[in-house]
Amino acid sequence: MAASSAPRLPRPVSTLPLLVTLVLFLMSPSPSSASAPTNTSLPTGDAPLTSIRALCRSTPHPDACFDSLKVSIKTDAVPSILSLVSLFIRFTIAEAAKISAVITSSQGISEGLRGSLQDCEELHQITLSSLNKCAAVLQSGRQLSDVRTHLSAALTNSATCLEGLSVASGPVKPILVELLTAANKHIRNSLGILPSEIRRRTPGHWRPHDERLIAWLSRRKSRLLQSGDVDDGYDRGSILSVAADGKGNFTTLGAAINFAPNNSADRTIIIVRAGVYEENVEVPSYKTNIVLLGDGSGVTIIRGRRSAGDGWTTFRSATVAVSGEGFLARDIAFDNAAGAAKGQASALRVNADLAAFYRCVMTGYQDTLYVHSFRQFYRECDIYGTIDFIFGNAAVVFQACNIFARMPIPGQANAIIAQGRDDPNQNTGISIQNCTILASKELPSGLGSTQTYLGRPWKLYSRTVYVKSYIDRLIDPAGWSEWVGDQGLRTLYFGEYANSGPGSATEERVKWPGYHLMGYDDAVSFTVSELISGDGWLESTSFPFDAGL
Repeated sequence: MAASSAPRLPRPVSTLPLLVTLVLFLMSPSPSSASAPTNTSLPTGDAPLTSIRALCRSTPHPDACFDSLKVSIKTDAVPSILSLVSLFIRFTIAEAAKISAVITSSQGISEGLRGSLQDCEELHQITLSSLNKCAAVLQSGRQLSDVRTHLSAALTNSATCLEGLSVASGPVKPILVELLTAANKHIRNSLGILPSEIRRRTPGHWRPHDERLIAWLSRRKSRLLQSGDVDDGYDRGSILSVAADGKGNFTTLGAAINFAPNNSADRTIIIVRAGVYEENVEVPSYKTNIVLLGDGSGVTIIRGRRSAGDGWTTFRSATVAVSGEGFLARDIAFDNAAGAAKGQASALRVNADLAAFYRCVMTGYQDTLYVHSFRQFYRECDIYGTIDFIFGNAAVVFQACNIFARMPIPGQANAIIAQGRDDPNQNTGISIQNCTILASKELPSGLGSTQTYLGRPWKLYSRTVYVKSYIDRLIDPAGWSEWVGDQGLRTLYFGEYANSGPGSATEERVKWPGYHLMGYDDAVSFTVSELISGDGWLESTSFPFDAGL
């Protein structure tokens, strides 16, 4: 995700006003949540402004909180949380239009800024959707963990946009930076004051793979898939096929995704037959519940060559970019063949909630797999790369995966993970569980001229753990590498628990305050059940998973 030592990252996430208020509105605990306080009024005081000021003191940015709330309170009565929520939503929606107008009306922008604005615009729409979902969740009384997930993603979107703007130039840049910065304060305030849910821990249990092709399909669709006769399924919301030789419904994956229904509550199955598909594919946020089934990760390959070296933002470099919620993929390879010398070049980017991958392969060099945001799961996948080749700020669990470090360009060191959590209240982190960490064939497996580290702190609150994994001798005895100076060394959370293999010895590990040799209870916090609430949604995928340790 970043160049050899200088921090860097792609640029997505558009802007924010809507996020401004909706976010602000979230600063108040939900009265409908089981774990939230039952009192639906703000703290009492001599007057509403006194109550508001008391509430705002507990937020990361109290001045931003007070200034936003005081203009909306015009009565002497202490306002209820619900009344404030409606005010915040209206204010945020009005502000959102300003940012959209700034982006869409920009004329004569430089090429360097154009890509960043495109990323910001796309992420802005996802942020607005997330904030609206937050409002719906609070009103319906569902889990507050969903609210925290969407707020965490909104903050990640904003950070990605700001990262992109930092290396761009143009008259619109300072305007967007100001709007984004203001919105971020409200998001952080919302995360800071949102009560935490007490989740009931469930014991770990193995989900055996159901050998029926797709357990959640209707019997008719299961028969079609098993027989290979998918022509009868050629209708929106059913089963589609892609074959490079022309024997399917489509010859490109992009065409099949474009044909799939928008905002579907049902899964759309796209069978991708054996072949090498030279294309860059986007699954937009309105293409929900898309499922890709390949003939095998060794024969069904989607390949692109975009890279930062050729002028693409990291966000836009991905061979396959997934924003649609509920995305699943099985038995497919995602490849970025730009090469090590081209810098940041992602094979797969995922900024979709409730996304899962089974028996897939992700191949690249720097920034191979961009786990950007939301909740994600990877099972029995192979991931290849060099610098920061698993990076992002999702809440994500990798189980039973093979992770291969490759040979970087001369003078570079490998870092497997660069996690991007930049707020202590985000519920994000990367968990490597029961995986195998190895050197690829071109990289000598023993310690030599190429240093390889488990990870490094991309952001201040970076959070990464290795749990019950096999770590081969390629890993440097220190285990972890700095980003720049002492950035994050006190505030990060890097942990190891019950790992094995010649590279797992911890005697010479870093002595940073944020590094931990974890105990059982610590490790449980990074399981499928706890980190990604997976026992509530992975069952429907038919993919195997371990809920606990």
